[in-house]
Amino acid sequence: MEDDRTTRQGLGFLISATSGLDCAAEYRSIPEALAQHLHPPPDVFLLDIDLPSIPGSEGVKLLREKYPESQAIMLTVFEGADRVFESICNGACGYLLKKTPPAKLLEAIREAHEGGAPMTPEIARQVVGLVRHIAPPPSAVYEFTPREQSVLELLAAGHSYSKLAVQLGISVNTVRNNIRSIYEKLHVHSRSEAVSKAIRKGFI
Repeated sequence: MEDDRTTRQGLGFLISATSGLDCAAEYRSIPEALAQHLHPPPDVFLLDIDLPSIPGSEGVKLLREKYPESQAIMLTVFEGADRVFESICNGACGYLLKKTPPAKLLEAIREAHEGGAPMTPEIARQVVGLVRHIAPPPSAVYEFTPREQSVLELLAAGHSYSKLAVQLGISVNTVRNNIRSIYEKLHVHSRSEAVSKAIRKGFI
């Protein structure tokens, strides 16, 4: 979703012209998108943060409620930490600056579809800094292992399963086992829920 027609059409053309990807629809606002019913649901939404009527940082929650299986990536020209935090808490799995090169944008769409949380490096640093600044002391009730804690922090920084495995020197299967344990301890069912709850509870 993008209110600038030229940018919106450019993104749609870029996606549809890429092998393995297709732009199912283009909208200029959240209400316009919610008024339609896409079947099958889109795998990934791209949302401008500053949409008219309803900001993307708020609208992502409404879209995730209507399409719970869809992932959402925010696009912005700004790096405002408050909007980043709001978007993630409302269900966004990724956050990119609009200056992101086309190849990186397409890679981010695929990564989000595969369960990743793509973020522009500048945004990821802000997320980590914001969490450290506002987070209350963590509760010991959840009792994460040191490795689970590392996995959780890397999830919040936007790493995919394969990148997590390389970073920690473990197998992808071990990463999956750790994430499954994290989900059970947090009582959540998805990556975005885990990161959002971990941030709210102050675990990262």
